[in-house]
Amino acid sequence: MRTTGRNGGEGLVASRIAAILGAFRPGDDTVGVSELARRTGLAKTTVHRLTRHLCDTGLLEADGTALRLGLRLFEIGQLAIRRRGLVEAARPSLADLREATRNTVHLAVLEGTEVVYLDVLRGPDAPDVPSRTGGRFPAHATGVGKAILAFSPEPVVVRVIEAGLPRISTRTITAPGLLRRQLARIRDEGVAFEREESGVGVVCAASPLLDATGTAVASISITGWATRMRTERVAPAVRTVALALSRSLVQT
Repeated sequence: MRTTGRNGGEGLVASRIAAILGAFRPGDDTVGVSELARRTGLAKTTVHRLTRHLCDTGLLEADGTALRLGLRLFEIGQLAIRRRGLVEAARPSLADLREATRNTVHLAVLEGTEVVYLDVLRGPDAPDVPSRTGGRFPAHATGVGKAILAFSPEPVVVRVIEAGLPRISTRTITAPGLLRRQLARIRDEGVAFEREESGVGVVCAASPLLDATGTAVASISITGWATRMRTERVAPAVRTVALALSRSLVQT
């Protein structure tokens, strides 16, 4: 019961914060607490308390007694724009992969210890996997996640390992040593394989999208049935597309 209450309270706070940030309108330079309270329908004391926290995190900035949107929001917005640009740039190549293989194609990035799917193109002959655009999955149990981890700084890998490697299926890698050996092999080959580690009967081949420093910023994969798709046969296509997209990232 306590957990439910706490989660409910967190959800209420989040919705109030979203209402405050959403109350700023085009053309607003600064807005006072009283006006924010009027626009959101929240108590003035609530708005005052929450905006103080938002100023502490850089999401809002104080200008005397008034408030304006902070630079931190601009930074977050730029990240979202770049990711949307990545999806738009990658979509034609992902569509080609889906048409050529009739399997599901993913584009994902790493967030903490999980991958977030930026785009999912479902193939007609592919299994009904739980991935969805905007959805999350433990990085160590996916091909896209392992492809990113293999080309990530050591602290990123350590964070994932220290957070624990939960078992998602009977074949999920849960031993840190085994995961590290796989990541080393992926660095050598440029391709990550997932063999029923995220779900029974599901396999995939993935490859990272690298920036100018050789660090993974995203990865793509082809996912299909273990009984129908030979990962070694589709791996070259995934690798070729990933290399082409990596070159376009560096050029832009």
